[in-house]
Amino acid sequence: MVRTAARKNRWKKIAIWTSVVIIALVAGMSAYLASVTYSPSEQAEAAMKSDNQVVVSEVKNGYQFEPKGQHISQPNVVFYPGGLVEPASYAPMARALAKHGHRVYITKMPLNLAMFGGKRADSFLAEHAGESFVIGGHSLGGVFASRYAAAHTDQIKGVFFLASYADDGGRLDGTNLSALQMTGSKDGVLNWESWEKAKSNLPIDTTYVSIEGGNHGQFGSYGMQKGDNEPKITEQEQLKQVVQALEEWIKSIKP
Repeated sequence: MVRTAARKNRWKKIAIWTSVVIIALVAGMSAYLASVTYSPSEQAEAAMKSDNQVVVSEVKNGYQFEPKGQHISQPNVVFYPGGLVEPASYAPMARALAKHGHRVYITKMPLNLAMFGGKRADSFLAEHAGESFVIGGHSLGGVFASRYAAAHTDQIKGVFFLASYADDGGRLDGTNLSALQMTGSKDGVLNWESWEKAKSNLPIDTTYVSIEGGNHGQFGSYGMQKGDNEPKITEQEQLKQVVQALEEWIKSIKP
């Protein structure tokens, strides 16, 4: 009896210390990720507020931007943020697209990493069943947006990549989807070798756009990203070119 009680106490202590270690590791990891996550600029924070042109609301798995007082033009747009970038950092782009008449969703990812929330677009598509959608993302977000599209070719009309590409898990070659590939000539973060190799994973209907002087971080609005090159154009100019290219591409997609 004494030996059995001692054994139980020993396992109880092991369980307690194991729990303490796990909690400490999770807390430490969360704190580290928070310290390296990019936060939205003041301009991006301002773009998150509703006004007489765009209504911004928090919905399941993200944020919705809708034009106010005008017809909503399809397709709806779903956006997956870059890795370790807060979703509000893409509010200026979402607001600009909403002004053009589109309903836009920016997805909130667990730990701000798309690899943990690749299926989160499900809730947006379910909310407006029967309507058309395009999906895309920045950097890591684009990779997982492509994977989502590859698994939902019956619901998605096209995929756009901002400084990103379709990896082997999100191959779109052989599909009837349309794709838009956008890069900045001064991008110092994108793995250009992987980007070049991944071209074979894209559909025949792919449009390539290079923004001269644009860098990696200015596809969002969160400041200079580690490892990036100094841009030769302003954030506002890069945003203008991104939105223009997206609008032209969206208009080219067959209903």
